[in-house]
Amino acid sequence: MTPHTERFTLTGAAGALDCALDLPDAEKFAAPRGLALVAHPHPLFGGTMDNKVTQTLARSMLALGYVAVRMNFRGVGGSAGAYDEGNGETDDMALLLAHMQARFPGLPVTLAGFSFGTFVQAQLQQRLSAQETPAERLVLVGTAAGKWPMPPVPANAILIHGEVDDTIALQGVFDWARPLDIPVMVIPGADHFFHRKLHHIKNLVTQMWHR
Repeated sequence: MTPHTERFTLTGAAGALDCALDLPDAEKFAAPRGLALVAHPHPLFGGTMDNKVTQTLARSMLALGYVAVRMNFRGVGGSAGAYDEGNGETDDMALLLAHMQARFPGLPVTLAGFSFGTFVQAQLQQRLSAQETPAERLVLVGTAAGKWPMPPVPANAILIHGEVDDTIALQGVFDWARPLDIPVMVIPGADHFFHRKLHHIKNLVTQMWHR
């Protein structure tokens, strides 16, 4: 993502996991404010950790002073294994979280995701909540409601969706978010991949972060 992006490999249940780490600007932040794990869209439809929305989420978290880490899901890029319908992917994201918490102990955690990645992160949050160690916040873009069985998420989650998303219908996101009483921020004219609208994602995340 930048010339300073650190690439590293973890060993998961299905083999090697290809990861990328970025640190916040040391001139702006004396120390990182937290950890942000960012999950990419569906691996069977071209999703990678270098997806533009995924990178935009990582940059948004860097701008807030968070360490941003991404991972290619199973079967993508340098990651071994094969697509596991979100189950193995959630296991791998939990492994990445444990690795990052060992490397940067004591920092608050944010889980961010795009499309299929929102399903993975919501499942991981459900696990963490059951262990009484939930992430402090979720940032979900193109939330996969209606495509996958999205678990409930906390009320402080930031939800962003495109008005003309023809991959994940906006109405399905409204139907999922309504009983949770969580606002959905809609970007007018944006499709699923937010072509020419990516700057709105970063602006919304940074504006909403302290609310």
